[in-house]
This record gives sequence, C-alpha cells and structure tokens, in this order.
Amino acid sequence: MMPGNINPKKMKQMMKQLGMQVEPIEDVRRIVISTGKGDYVFDAAEVAVMTMQGITTYQITGSPRFEPAAPAIPEDDVKMVAEQAGVSLDAAREALARTGGDIAAAIIRLSGNV
Repeated sequence: MMPGNINPKKMKQMMKQLGMQVEPIEDVRRIVISTGKGDYVFDAAEVAVMTMQGITTYQITGSPRFEPAAPAIPEDDVKMVAEQAGVSLDAAREALARTGGDIAAAIIRLSGNV
C-alpha cells in the first residue's frame, strides 16, 4: 500500500507507535541557508519538525531562490580604483562590487564611459 492511500489518522497512529513526532512550525516567513557561494532563500516555505529516537530533523518544503555571495574586494583594489577614477572609496567599492571585482570595468564605469 502506498503512503498516499493511507488514512491520515492511521498514519499518525503508526508514526506514534514508531516513536515519531511530526509538528509543523507555524507562520514561517523566511528561511536562509548560507553557503560559501551564496544564500538559498525560502520566502514562503512550510517547515515540519520531526523527532524520532531522540534525533530532531527539520523538513523544508518550498522553492528557494539563490543569492550569490558578494565577492571579497581587497582594499588595495578599492584605493586604486578611487585614485584612477577620482572618486571616493565608497564609490570605488560599490563599482567594484557591481563589476564583480573587475578593476578596469569599475574605472571605466566611474569615468562615465559606460
């Protein structure tokens, strides 16, 4: 018999006999899983907490979107771009972030050629 054909009450009873507890977490607004390459963001997700034999597992159901991590930009690069383009360090840092750390592209962008 497939799990989809089991009566929900019977399924709950079987889970209880196995020592399983499953409870939903209500009103989940956002879940973020951070990795070295970026973040997986679930804006609308369902979360269930399952405890079995003393081990707690969280099950996330939903569609994540991926937000890549911002590249690490060396301070020397920021200073060089600021000097070459004649702008503030903050403007240079922002241009480098927008160009993925590409120094030449950041200088061109700040020089008004793009």
